[in-house]
Amino acid sequence: MAYCQHIGVEFMFINDLEQCQWIRQKFETPGIMQFTNEEKRTLLARLVRSTRFEEFLQRKWSSEKRFGLEGCEVLIPALKTIIDKSSENGVDYVIMGMPHRGRLNVLANVIRKELEQIFCQFDSKLEAADEGSGDVKYHLGMYHRRINRVTDRNITLSLVANPSHLEAADPVVMGKTKAEQFYCGDTEGKKVMSILLHGDAAFAGQGIVYETFHLSDLPSYTTHGTVHVVVNNQIGFTTDPRMARSSPYPTDVARVVNAPIFHVNSDDPEAVMYVCKVAAEWRSTFHKDVVVDLVCYRRNGHNEMDEPMFTQPLMYKQIRKQKPVLQKYAELLVSQGVVNQPEYEEEISKYDKICEEAFARSKDEKILHIKHWLDSPWPGFFTLDGQPRSMSCPSTGLTEDILAHIGNVASSVPVENFTIHGGLSRILKTRGELVKNRTVDWALAEYMAFGSLLKEGIHIRLSGQDVERGTFSHRHHVLHDQNVDKRTCIPMNHLWPNQAPYTVCNSSLSEYGVLGFELGFAMASPNALVLWEAQFGDFHNTAQCIIDQFICPGQAKWVRQNGIVLLLPHGMEGMGPEHSSARPERFLQMCNDDPDVLPNLEEANFDINQLYDCNWVVVNCSTPGNFFHVLRRQILLPFRKPLIIFTPKSLLRHPEARTSFDEMLPGTHFQRVIPEDGPAAHNPENVKRLLFCTGKVYYDLTRERKARSMVEQVAITRIEQLSPFPFDLLLQEVQKYPGAELAWCQEEHKNQGYYDYVKPRLRTTISRAKPVWYAGRDPAAAPATGNKKTHLTELQRLLDTAFDLDAFKNFS
Repeated sequence: MAYCQHIGVEFMFINDLEQCQWIRQKFETPGIMQFTNEEKRTLLARLVRSTRFEEFLQRKWSSEKRFGLEGCEVLIPALKTIIDKSSENGVDYVIMGMPHRGRLNVLANVIRKELEQIFCQFDSKLEAADEGSGDVKYHLGMYHRRINRVTDRNITLSLVANPSHLEAADPVVMGKTKAEQFYCGDTEGKKVMSILLHGDAAFAGQGIVYETFHLSDLPSYTTHGTVHVVVNNQIGFTTDPRMARSSPYPTDVARVVNAPIFHVNSDDPEAVMYVCKVAAEWRSTFHKDVVVDLVCYRRNGHNEMDEPMFTQPLMYKQIRKQKPVLQKYAELLVSQGVVNQPEYEEEISKYDKICEEAFARSKDEKILHIKHWLDSPWPGFFTLDGQPRSMSCPSTGLTEDILAHIGNVASSVPVENFTIHGGLSRILKTRGELVKNRTVDWALAEYMAFGSLLKEGIHIRLSGQDVERGTFSHRHHVLHDQNVDKRTCIPMNHLWPNQAPYTVCNSSLSEYGVLGFELGFAMASPNALVLWEAQFGDFHNTAQCIIDQFICPGQAKWVRQNGIVLLLPHGMEGMGPEHSSARPERFLQMCNDDPDVLPNLEEANFDINQLYDCNWVVVNCSTPGNFFHVLRRQILLPFRKPLIIFTPKSLLRHPEARTSFDEMLPGTHFQRVIPEDGPAAHNPENVKRLLFCTGKVYYDLTRERKARSMVEQVAITRIEQLSPFPFDLLLQEVQKYPGAELAWCQEEHKNQGYYDYVKPRLRTTISRAKPVWYAGRDPAAAPATGNKKTHLTELQRLLDTAFDLDAFKNFS
């Protein structure tokens, strides 16, 4: 550990000699920490704004929570110094993430959000616009492009909106940063960078911090260094302000991730500024993460309504005796002759006047527009007032020659002298035979959806654990030369001369961090298809925070559309409680539609309007062709919604799970419902039971129906799009079979799966004229049995119920 006044540096765990020598030179050179009088006056002015902003809010709204910066007012000039130095080094876009403490101050004095827009947030009479449910003021984000006054260069600043879940925004910021670097061709992170703010306890205690750090050196995830700023309250108050002493927590994290950590006493603003300059230089020089640990205290409790004396009486007796850092620094500069007292008081009066004038203007604000706080605008995608440019979706089909061309590339090796594995040769040969027969399986359908969008200029990014090969060894989007180490080929990038790039990348063994990263990546542009695939569907539950706090309510809270796609392998196949269920009931329970209200089915573009109004789309495709269509529809829609797809496992190779080219040609679309098309449909008056189902169980049902010779008595309708619920098409299905009783069949347990979502909506569809019976597994605590025999017994039992026409008579 190397020290200079008020600064502690830890870097002994860094094993690069050049980096260690660089750090020593920055902190052990005598007299290196020098500031001009102009720099000192700038620092004082920034401290004035940081301090007086909080004091103004306290005077006007003393009983409101605002999570102020009192005790670490130096954070504002610290951030501005990092931005100044980074701008000087060529950065023109900074993306930031932070918790709630100090957020309003950062918005006001770093991002430069209009003060009246901030002040009006405190008005309890402010009406909400019809843009969504909104969020509290200390969660909101912002996007702003302005001139950096120190470097006189344009700088774009984006503060990402976040929930109360501390550190959850970290990977989102990283993903957005990576995307912005990608789209501007910034392969070394020289133009776009990120800054992450942390509290000390969250920095140490939240595992997502480590997951985010561990992405920093992965090729398809690195953002070439992030400046991490820790607002460290752990020390509380030190009676020896001459020495910056920190809690061990930030140190522990930095050791794990091999990043230097600079501890600095926040009571010494000049030491803070110097450390922040060095941190920005480190990042621009080595393109590595760095941690700035601001050792401070919290003058108030957790928030302004909290009384810290309840639990820390002695500490807070000492804290309340301390002069604010602004007062200390002003007295120092006056004693040095850098400013005089009248100049200092004039600086205070000037900013107070700015606040008062903004406060007066804020009273004219009558409506709170969430769109004014958008952190990721998409210029040109919507109309000027933020509306879709149309409310229709073109056909998602393709011409025969495009399908054949993509299929041929998918079944070949497009580079010379490249030796692939023998087993893979057989897979590619099988693909080629499918293409000759004008047929696709699941892997080919995905290939054709991706390949066609690349032709149309849409960048595609597929990320997750083992996605390059595919968990079930079906995808093989990256070929490996068997004779040359690390030589690879991605055939998808050899489809067209001027195609968009295809990125497919195996992630670290992380769900929370990686899904957050991909969500952030998808925020940057609507003209990209960003997909995250879980290795197995149930693994998404370790990323539940990203799903619950960002993906599901993101548009409602922050008017932020996002088209991310979640691919979640799902299906009961006797593999045990894990790896069976992607928990569809959880996604359906969070859908924002009303099960008891039948929408206007006569509305023009009913299906598109449903999609526009929903918070996300949930599908379970039973055919490769429909999977192809829903992926293409995700981009061809005039707006963006998250798409949740329950993807197959055994169906990947099921001989009946095939689609003809005819169902993928121009004029074809995604089918929200696939109706019965066999003998039962030709003689609907003879049908005794209409079974509704979704996904893989359809193939079990058709096999059983054929074995029982009931193809004329039982019709089977597949609901491919579960949400938004296809009321219109299902009403047509019920009306087609007037004498049939209705039943929902699923392979999941009764308290899981789709039943509780589908039943009330289906009842609403038919005006509750008939019951909707259930054929499926009994309720259970676990998603599936661990015993193969029990699994098969359960399956046969639900099939018996589905085809026993007397099964529900005792319940009538």
